[in-house]
Amino acid sequence: MSGADFKVVLLGTEAVGKTSLMKRYVQDRFHPRPHINTIGAAFASKSVSSRGRQFVMGIWDTAGSERYYAMSQLYYRDAKAAVVCFDLSERVTFDRAKQWIIELRNHEEDCKIYLCGTKKDVIEDGTKARAISHEKVLQFSKGIGAVYIETSSKTGESVVELFQLIADNCELPSAKGKEESVKLQLSKKSETCCSAS
Repeated sequence: MSGADFKVVLLGTEAVGKTSLMKRYVQDRFHPRPHINTIGAAFASKSVSSRGRQFVMGIWDTAGSERYYAMSQLYYRDAKAAVVCFDLSERVTFDRAKQWIIELRNHEEDCKIYLCGTKKDVIEDGTKARAISHEKVLQFSKGIGAVYIETSSKTGESVVELFQLIADNCELPSAKGKEESVKLQLSKKSETCCSAS
């Protein structure tokens, strides 16, 4: 997991703003440049504090293009949380988000889902119209047991709050659990190396 204690994966179709979301959170930066497709996946990590714990959150930004779809499944393996993104002004991206959720549930059924409506700034400034009502998305997210939040990577609205919520809800392996796992592995090695032939 590249040294991270907790794995988060960003899912969603291309151009919904997954990379911008990650960069705003990790680097507190926004680049208003033309969209560049992520190839495969990009990784970033950040040290976070939550409920008296300090740990490293690893964030995988997966490619949303159809040609990288099968590859994306490799990146969300063992993820504890998934941020499934859609563009608030593009209905098709919300429909695609539903498909990502089905796929995720088929592979990582215990992964917690955070449904994220991106580009809230273009809705609020009137540049684009909202393609699906807040109430409808909220109802859908409640139906699947997901948390719903709307963000803007441009203004930073609700970005830190989203990832802090993920950190607050995460369950890290306990130190005791790690010790028992090491003991079990050592025990198995001993049985293998010392058994009578």
